[in-house]
Amino acid sequence: MRALIQRVARASVSVEGETVAAIDAGLLVLLGVTHTDDEATADRLADKVAALRIFEDADGKMNEPLGPDREVLVVSQFTLYGDGRKGNRPSFVAAARPEQAEPLYERFRARLNAQGGRFGAHMEVELVNDGPVTLLLELP
Repeated sequence: MRALIQRVARASVSVEGETVAAIDAGLLVLLGVTHTDDEATADRLADKVAALRIFEDADGKMNEPLGPDREVLVVSQFTLYGDGRKGNRPSFVAAARPEQAEPLYERFRARLNAQGGRFGAHMEVELVNDGPVTLLLELP
């Protein structure tokens, strides 16, 4: 499971011109699921995201975790498993099939009490970075 995590001042996701989720300060998480992922992987990664100390404390140092005052928006992103090493067209064979990925995406989202995009839809994601701070996390 891979997560691209962006600390944001605000973020939103729209489907067919309709805003389906929006947050203020917090994290935008683009989440990719692979074939070997399971519920335990989703739980471990969600817990890691919640515990990351990437918000500034009173001294301006990145030392604070997500906490209850910040929001999370999670968007499914199978392209995080795109492999472009050969040729010019990425291969997505490492991405899990939707019937496996969607329940794990929903579990991850629920564990973080996060808003979400619409799984499998063509989404437009807007964000205003805070920092910018962007991290890539991956769990086997």
